[in-house]
Amino acid sequence: MQTCRITVSILLAVSFLTVACQSKSEAQKVNAGPPPSLVAVQTVNTEDVPIYNEYAAQTYARDLVEVRGRVDGYIEKRLFQVGSDVKAGQVLYVLDLRPYEADVARAKGELSQSEANLEFAKRQVSLAQAEADLAQAQANNVKATQDVNRLKPLVKEDAAAQQDLDNAIAAQDANQANVNAKKANVEQNRLSTRAQIDTAQAQLESRKASLRTSELNLEYATITAPVSGRIGDSLIQVGGLVSRNSAQPLTTIVPLDPIWVRFKVSESEYLTYQRREDRDQTRLLPLQMILADGTEHPYPGHIQNTVNQVDPKTGTLELQATFGNPQHNILPGQFGRIRLRINERKGVLLVPQRSVQDIQGTQSVMTVGPDNKVLARTVATGERVGERWIITQGLKPGDRVIVEGLQKARPGALVNPQPYKERPAPPERTGN
Repeated sequence: MQTCRITVSILLAVSFLTVACQSKSEAQKVNAGPPPSLVAVQTVNTEDVPIYNEYAAQTYARDLVEVRGRVDGYIEKRLFQVGSDVKAGQVLYVLDLRPYEADVARAKGELSQSEANLEFAKRQVSLAQAEADLAQAQANNVKATQDVNRLKPLVKEDAAAQQDLDNAIAAQDANQANVNAKKANVEQNRLSTRAQIDTAQAQLESRKASLRTSELNLEYATITAPVSGRIGDSLIQVGGLVSRNSAQPLTTIVPLDPIWVRFKVSESEYLTYQRREDRDQTRLLPLQMILADGTEHPYPGHIQNTVNQVDPKTGTLELQATFGNPQHNILPGQFGRIRLRINERKGVLLVPQRSVQDIQGTQSVMTVGPDNKVLARTVATGERVGERWIITQGLKPGDRVIVEGLQKARPGALVNPQPYKERPAPPERTGN
């Protein structure tokens, strides 16, 4: 019995000792306080960074072409797929060619007839006959003149009768009159022949023009793409009537390489741009285009021109630029952002945007000192560079800025700093 009492006493003593140790340990934990909060910090260093401005932008079809029919006719064939890329000169539509082929054949026949008429006019025999008659009359006149000249001395010497001389003189006068008449006849025939040749020549040229018109109409009955680009929907289907005077085009073609982009800058930015010493070099600065899904278009762009007035409602000026688009994956009407490099800052300090707190217009960051205690710093920010701010005042190289864990950081609190690791960008979403 007594042994049992001793055993119980020992057990009670051990229990009291255990409770006392546990109480002491808990008291030590309470006095030690909670462990330092875990925070992610980034050490600030100087960097050289380019400065960009971004502007809302939209692509557009500057050189859109409407495909229209130049002749009337019914469509027999459509030789393109809607939304496909076509080349300049590629056949798009074929109209009913038979009426225009018949016109060409008729015009060729009329041209052959005109050529024959011209050849006949050039070979007129009436002019040749008139010239032959004139030559005969001139020969007769020469003989009559010789007779008169031979008889005159003979009559003076009474070797020939006066009557013979009178007859010779009369014959000379008659032959001279005949020569004059033949000359007039030759001139008349010459004028008539020239008029016939000119008429036949003019008719020949007219027939040639008529044939060319018929050939052109036959060519126009096969409608080809005037430019290369992406073709739209066909507004008139096979079997439909094409009219040259129709207000509705057959389809449209949009050149896609390069693609045109318009964006607007403020009036002050435009004035700054105008004051630059070398505006031609500024025009050649490469532009970047950020698409609606956040990806960057792989081909740079350049400013081409500006519109001629500032919008008085918004105080902005529209700039127009072109971007290479060889894959034709950028279409007119798409929205995005234009990124324009305007400057380069050297030796600046940058911190992640998420580390900067803005309270009632005052910007500040939390830093970790050498003793791992939190310090609040008032800062001044400059331009934004991607997801970071340029810090112009309040920090120096080597400062450790808290990026994650700000909700646990309080000025003067002890923290456990760990290097900040940027998280990879989330994967692009697909589908709806």
